[in-house]
Amino acid sequence: MTLWLTALLVWMAAGARVGRVLVKPATTARVAIVVAVAAVALAATVAVPEIAVAVDNLLPHGVHAGWLSDGVVVSAWITFVTATSVVASAAWPVVSRRNLRQVALVIYSVGLAAVAATIAWSFTFGWEVVTVGAVFVVITGLRNLDWTTLGRGIAIYTAGTAVVAVLAFLQVRREFTDATRVPPGNPTWAWPVWEVASLLIAFGAVWIVVELWVRARVLLRQIRPLHRMMVGRFPEVVAHDQTGSSTQLKASDQVAQIMDALYLQSGGGVVLAAVGPPPRSITDRADTVAQWARNPLGDVALDARWIAPPEGISPRGWVQAIARAYDTTTAEPVRN
Repeated sequence: MTLWLTALLVWMAAGARVGRVLVKPATTARVAIVVAVAAVALAATVAVPEIAVAVDNLLPHGVHAGWLSDGVVVSAWITFVTATSVVASAAWPVVSRRNLRQVALVIYSVGLAAVAATIAWSFTFGWEVVTVGAVFVVITGLRNLDWTTLGRGIAIYTAGTAVVAVLAFLQVRREFTDATRVPPGNPTWAWPVWEVASLLIAFGAVWIVVELWVRARVLLRQIRPLHRMMVGRFPEVVAHDQTGSSTQLKASDQVAQIMDALYLQSGGGVVLAAVGPPPRSITDRADTVAQWARNPLGDVALDARWIAPPEGISPRGWVQAIARAYDTTTAEPVRN
């Protein structure tokens, strides 16, 4: 059952990557990621015993049992390391965006030749290719790790590829020391670890999409009370043609609407001589703006200098800080 579930989840990740290519320019790297994840999904699917038996039954009787399914699996993993190597090559300084397509064409040609040699000659050679390709990907991934959304996705993807490198190496060693094959209808050798590797790769491939969606949902929840109040006070900040349906676009629109409403409430850019400059403390500044936003007729008066995001903070982060402070204020809201 877990094999079926793993295959389903990896295919879902492949579908998500296809959707990303459809809504964004189909660059060489994005297409390569689609190919890589689809190859992992194919390998995970053929690893299911029922699928492996069905694939092997496509050959006439008398052919070595398990030959075709094993060939599909190793070819799929060669395709994975080939496509991922295209993405990894783009991270090296010697490869520019201009010549990436030419480099990708060479890598794909080598991968296709490796698949042909594996089918015609030896599966052991195929696993050796997988080992070398996975090591190259891991080295490149480790060179490009950082604590960003992209960096976290690379880390997860690299971790899955590292597991593949170890498993492929052990597969080569196993074929040299043990000539017996897993009978058809039984799970693939070390199948739980292959499942973990497949899921890590799939999750790493869609990490950016998932994290951005989660962050947008959290942002929408945080700014909902502040947005409702400011838009109710200044409905003109909502454009009638804003029809963004995605969660990320909706969050960006609401941040912009809050900033526009705060700007209008401050006098539309007027600098008041009686109002001092904002403090350096972001927390104190956000608390003051939140109190003023809740009760603009109170004792606090602000101008556009207070509304502008502090240095080093994006409008989204600034609105989040104001929204958090707004939630903690105890003053009664003013009736519109």
